[in-house]
Amino acid sequence: MPVAMQTIDSHQHFWIYDPQRDSWIDENMQVIRRNFLPADLQPVLQTNGINGCVAVQADQSEYETNYLLGLAAENTFIKGVVGWADLRSIELEKHLEQWRGNPLLKGFRHVLQGEKDRALMLQPAFIRGLRTLQRHSYTYDILVFPDQLKYVEQLTGALPDMPFVIDHLAKPYIRSGNIDGWEHFMSLIAQHSHVYCKVSGMVTEAAWNGWTYEQLVPYLDVVTEAFGTQRLMYGSDWPVCLVAAQYSEVVGVVRRYFESFSQVEKDAIFGGNAAQFYRL
Repeated sequence: MPVAMQTIDSHQHFWIYDPQRDSWIDENMQVIRRNFLPADLQPVLQTNGINGCVAVQADQSEYETNYLLGLAAENTFIKGVVGWADLRSIELEKHLEQWRGNPLLKGFRHVLQGEKDRALMLQPAFIRGLRTLQRHSYTYDILVFPDQLKYVEQLTGALPDMPFVIDHLAKPYIRSGNIDGWEHFMSLIAQHSHVYCKVSGMVTEAAWNGWTYEQLVPYLDVVTEAFGTQRLMYGSDWPVCLVAAQYSEVVGVVRRYFESFSQVEKDAIFGGNAAQFYRL
């Protein structure tokens, strides 16, 4: 009997909503101003034919990392956690000790898109932190806007052995249809074979109440051509995606786009690549 393919949502979040901590959830995002927990997601995944997921930090605290690890320990469909630690801390090595031996912690992320210093990722202390993560066999999720891609190209070039994945296609300007600058740098970055890309977060970069599949296709064309099907991974960005689409619509876009691809390629995008990258 062949082993059933593991289907993975490589990017989603959990939280107990806190108006102060979660102030990024503004008035226009009322639909996600509530708690989102594993019991909310599991039936959605099952309905949409997804076996498991990777929980990604939404708050920049070690408490968040421990919270997600606790949820993953209690819910076997959460296959891994991307947490947060202060990468610029001279005590990073000591902080990582608390998670030594926890197989559920796969990597880390920092909300670089929100930093005033757009090139913060190139600070010597930040790069030192990434090298520390690399020594401990952790991955790193890159969360940026297109204006930071020139720095991402430098960063990924400077750390050729660090497993990187770009979240949400680096949030291209889908609303305006501006593609050129984003396309240029994504194509450059993709030349680094240790960099992957998450096919996630597209609907929230389009017009929330008026996006169409056709608007998303040019951006999918770019990353598919640049990264190839062995370095793309499906992610929903649930529950953030709910401000613009239901889960079934989000996964439906990606399934429709790759419908004509081989089964091997689809298996890679919908689980195999995430399993390999995060060692799930």
